[in-house]
Parts: sequence; structure tokens; C-alpha cells
Amino acid sequence: MKQSILLDGPKFQITIKRLCQQLIENHGDFSNAAFVGIQPRGTYLAKRIAKELKQMIGKDVDTGILDITFFRDDFRMKGSTPLLANSTQIDFIVEGKTVIFIDDVLWTGRTIRSAMDAIQAFGRSQKIELLVLVDRRFSRQIPIQPDYIGIQVDSIDSQKVIVSWEEIDKEDSIVLITEKK
Repeated sequence: MKQSILLDGPKFQITIKRLCQQLIENHGDFSNAAFVGIQPRGTYLAKRIAKELKQMIGKDVDTGILDITFFRDDFRMKGSTPLLANSTQIDFIVEGKTVIFIDDVLWTGRTIRSAMDAIQAFGRSQKIELLVLVDRRFSRQIPIQPDYIGIQVDSIDSQKVIVSWEEIDKEDSIVLITEKK
């Protein structure tokens, strides 16, 4: 197995700051925007983005977390591994707002499609945007593209992209894993 470090240390934090700058350019004071971190690992990025923005603009941005387990298209497929549900915590109205989905890795697009279905239970948003830390281009099964990208990775399906978070993994890093043959 070969591991390639794509991003770590200070570059990881710089990438988050750059994403925040792009969000500020498009949303100003965020009065009509809200962040929704997609469970499980998009929640860490959503919290980091919200914290960084508070330092930059001096204001809290509505931030929630969304569990998409029961909206997945493989939820009840024969032979699939049973999924454990996470929690959803959205304590604000999404009606008429720009909802910015936040996830760590965009791969096939199926998670985001599920999130779009799940968010409807909380109202009709004006617009949905997507922010991802890693965009695994060329692997889409559904035509979904991010609005904000930390890094793009050209990888094949047999490779894995692992995002580690200081909060649970004791370090911030993005690693590409390739199985040796």
C-alpha cells in the first residue's frame, strides 16, 4: 500500500482560510446563508469553517449537521452493510436561505443527492451550494459539482482519499492511498 500526503499541517489550515475568503466574497455578512455539515465527517469541516468565519467577520453563521442515512439510495439494498444513523441538528429555518452543504470528500455525488432530499424536511431553501475539502474529479455517478473546493484530486476508484481531523484523529491531513499490486 502506497500513501501520498496531499495536504497537512499549515497548508491544511491555509486551505480552510481560503475557503472562508471565498465564502465571504459570495455571502458578505451571511444574513441569508446557513451551513449544513453532512454527517459524519463533513461536520468537522463545517465547525471549522464556522469558527474561522466568526474570527474573520465577528459574527456567528447558522450552522447545523445533517444525517442522510435514511435518504441514501443504498439504504435497504440487499447485501449492503447496515448503516448506523447519526444525528441531525438544524435549529434554524432554511426556508428562503442559501444552504451551503459542507462535506470532506466529494466522490460519486450520491451523498450530496441524499442531502438534497433530506434538507427538504426543513423547508425550501432559496439556493443550495456545495463546499468540499477534497473534490475527487472524474468519479461522479451523479452530475454534482462543488461551488467551493479545497483541493482537487484526480484518482481512480481503487484509490482512497482519507481526511484526518485533529479533533478525532490527532492530526489534520489528507492522504491518498493506493493499493500496490
